[in-house]
Amino acid sequence: MKLYCYGKLDDLLPHHRLAFQHTETLSYDCSYSWFNNLISSTYNKGEEIKIFVAEDENGQIAVLPMYYLSGNLFKSRTLRTLSNFYTSLYAPILSNEKAIELLPNVFHEISQGQLACDAIELKPLSLEHDTYVALFNALKYNGFLTFKYFCFDNWYLLVSGRTFEEYFKGLPSRLRNTVNRKRKQFIATGEARLEIVTDGDQLDSKIEDYIKVYNSSWKVHEPFPGFMPGLIRLCAKQGWLRLGFAYFQDRPIAAQIWIVAHDRAAIYKLAHDAQYDTYSVGSVLTAHMMQYVINIDKVKEVDYLIGDDNYKKDWMSHHRGRWGIVAYNPRTLLGILGAFKQVLGNVRRMLLSRIREINAN
Repeated sequence: MKLYCYGKLDDLLPHHRLAFQHTETLSYDCSYSWFNNLISSTYNKGEEIKIFVAEDENGQIAVLPMYYLSGNLFKSRTLRTLSNFYTSLYAPILSNEKAIELLPNVFHEISQGQLACDAIELKPLSLEHDTYVALFNALKYNGFLTFKYFCFDNWYLLVSGRTFEEYFKGLPSRLRNTVNRKRKQFIATGEARLEIVTDGDQLDSKIEDYIKVYNSSWKVHEPFPGFMPGLIRLCAKQGWLRLGFAYFQDRPIAAQIWIVAHDRAAIYKLAHDAQYDTYSVGSVLTAHMMQYVINIDKVKEVDYLIGDDNYKKDWMSHHRGRWGIVAYNPRTLLGILGAFKQVLGNVRRMLLSRIREINAN
């Protein structure tokens, strides 16, 4: 068994990088290019990059991209996943299914090595994927006091071989009527158009159009302005980009970034100019994008990623949660204190939930 710890993504050996190609099929944000853009555009100097790799004699590889936050007498030394609010799913990078067996070795190296930590946090994870249980058990096996917690809701659509027309008929009548009526009204102006960009042609100008829409929308400005342009460019390079626009009088008034990879369409970012709400351009553009990914890309799943917004329930068919794991090191004082606070917090939440149930009845 060989164990490595790299300080930069580019330091990975070529055959270690190949492991990302397997896990990328789970989600775009498990790809090498995703982590590369995330690091280059959002890296905080207070965090050290730690990329742990285990490789056995059969060539199986497990990679855990992490951040390390140093502490002091009052602040825990924490290892956390190389993820942030831009990330919809995190998973260990595995060269194949059997490489999941290497995860206990990775955490053994972390717990016994020179890198001291009081806590480890892994998020956001899928309960449906085998790696969740494997990560939880690997931490417990190495003596960590381990807890799970809820991160966010996730709404998604199983296409199940339907055409867009068949899918559209099953949507709530209120939504169908709105889309049909507002689309006709929008196009009838003679000054409107819908457009989907899938490659690098005129990409710089389209990124500018996206930024114009986003800055005109209700959304808060991006804390890392380089991330989204970097994501659009990497998706175009990978063939994943579906960048949708609604234009009125040649002005972009709505924009949506969808990522199509491995039979799955992820609705990553939506924005529209509120002064054009009379046309319901957000819903009209969503229907246009949905028609493209179902009929042209023939995806098997459409994923609304992060959040429990009511409008997502109208478009999607299924719901699941994304979860996190936090583990405390019982060999350190701050680890014990962290576990104690976690237990108290869990008990408090359970009691408050029970009180609400009693009051509701």
